[in-house]
Amino acid sequence: MLRRVIPLLVAFVAVHVVVAVLGYQQPNEPMGDVYLVYEPWSRCALFGGVDVTSCTRSDTWQWPGITEKWIYPQLAFLPMTFAWVFAWAISYTPAWALTVSLFNLVAFLVLVGDARSRGRVIAAWFWLAAILLIGPVGIYRIDGITVPLALLGGIWMLRRPFVASLLLSIAVWMKVWPAAILAAGLVIIRRRLALVWGAVAVSLATIIPVVALGGAPYVFGFVGDQTTRGIQMEAPVGGLYMFLAAFYVPGSEVYYDGDVLTFQVTGPGAEPLIAAMTPIMLLVMAGVAAVGVWKLRHGATFLALFPPLSLALVTAFIALNKVGSPQYYVWLFAPVALGLMLDRRRWYSFAAMTLVIAGLTQWMYPMLYDGLMATHPNPFPVVVLELRNLLALVLLVWAIVRVVKAPTGRVRPPAGLREIVTGRRPVPPRVPAGR
Repeated sequence: MLRRVIPLLVAFVAVHVVVAVLGYQQPNEPMGDVYLVYEPWSRCALFGGVDVTSCTRSDTWQWPGITEKWIYPQLAFLPMTFAWVFAWAISYTPAWALTVSLFNLVAFLVLVGDARSRGRVIAAWFWLAAILLIGPVGIYRIDGITVPLALLGGIWMLRRPFVASLLLSIAVWMKVWPAAILAAGLVIIRRRLALVWGAVAVSLATIIPVVALGGAPYVFGFVGDQTTRGIQMEAPVGGLYMFLAAFYVPGSEVYYDGDVLTFQVTGPGAEPLIAAMTPIMLLVMAGVAAVGVWKLRHGATFLALFPPLSLALVTAFIALNKVGSPQYYVWLFAPVALGLMLDRRRWYSFAAMTLVIAGLTQWMYPMLYDGLMATHPNPFPVVVLELRNLLALVLLVWAIVRVVKAPTGRVRPPAGLREIVTGRRPVPPRVPAGR
C-alpha cells in the first residue's frame, strides 16, 4: 500500500508548496484576501473590544456576522481563526496556506484509500493537476477550505449520508455553493432524512449561538449582500459589458465597489440584468434538479446520476452567477473528482475541460488582471477571460445533457463497484487447505 500511496503524497506536498510560493511571486497579490481581510477580521475579532473595520480600540465588542452584517456565512470564521494555531510561528498568510493544505490532505487520503482503485487514483491526480493549474487563488481563499469538505461529503454520500450532510452543511455555512452537492444528494439517495437531519443539526448549532450573542438580525445577512451586488467583471454574464467597456462604448465601464471589495462592470441595461440573474440561476438549478428527480423515478442509478447532477448544479452556480470571482472555479474540482472516482471513462472529457478552465483562470488572475482593472480594460485579457467563461457555459450545458441522458431502467453496475465506493479492495475468502 505504501508504495502506491507515497508517490501521490510526494506530489501532493510538491504541488501545495509550489502553489503557496507562487502566491508570493505572482503579480496582483493573489493571496491578498488572506492578509488584507481574513487576518484583520480574525485577529481583531479574537480580541474583544476592537473595531474589526479598522482594528482600533472600541468600547463595544464587534464580530462580523454577529454584531454587524457580513458577506460570508458565520462558520467561515472557523478556518480564519484556526489558522492562528500556526500563525504565531510562521505568520498568518503561510499559516492559512498550511490550514488549507491540511484540510486538503485529509480529503486526499480518504479519496486515495489504499490506492488500489484506478478511478480514485486518477481522481487524485486530477485534483492535484487542477490545484496547480488554478494557482494560488485556489488555496488563498475561503473556497479552498470548502472543496475538501464537499469532496468528502460526496464520497460518503451513499454509505454515510448523515456524516456527508454534516460536512456539506458545515461547508455551506462557510460558502453557500456546497448546497448544490447536498441538493443532488437529496434528489438521488433513499436515506434523505439523514441528509435533512445533518443539515438541521449544523444549522441549529450555528444559528443558536449567533442569536444568543445578539446576532439575530445578521444570521442571513450574507444572502442579502449577494443578491444586491452588481455584475462582477469576471462573471460570464458580464462578458458583453467587458467588451463594450474595452472598446470605449459610452456608458460601459469597469469600476471598483468598495463595499464588497471587488471590481464590477456596468453598461446599458445592466440594472434589469442584475435584478434578473439570481432568479434565473435559481430557476435553472431547480429545473436541473427536477430532471434529476424524473430520471431517478425512471430507474437512473446513483452511479449514473449523482456525479453529473452535482456538476450541473455547481456549474450553474458559477456560470449563471452575477458574482464570478476566480476562486469560484475550484468548486468544479469536487464533482469532477467524484465523477472520475465513480465512472472514470465517461469523465475524462469533463476533467480535461475543467483543467483547461483552471489554467485559463490562473492566466486571467493574477497574470493578466492588471489589464482588466482599468475603466476601459485591455482587449486581450478580456478575450482570455471570456474564453474561460464560454467554456464554463459549455461545461454547464454538457453536464445538463449528461443528466438528461443518464441511463434508466436496469443498469449493470461496473465490476469492482464496492472497491470504487469504499476505496479498498475486498479480501477474498480463504479456502481451507486440502480442498
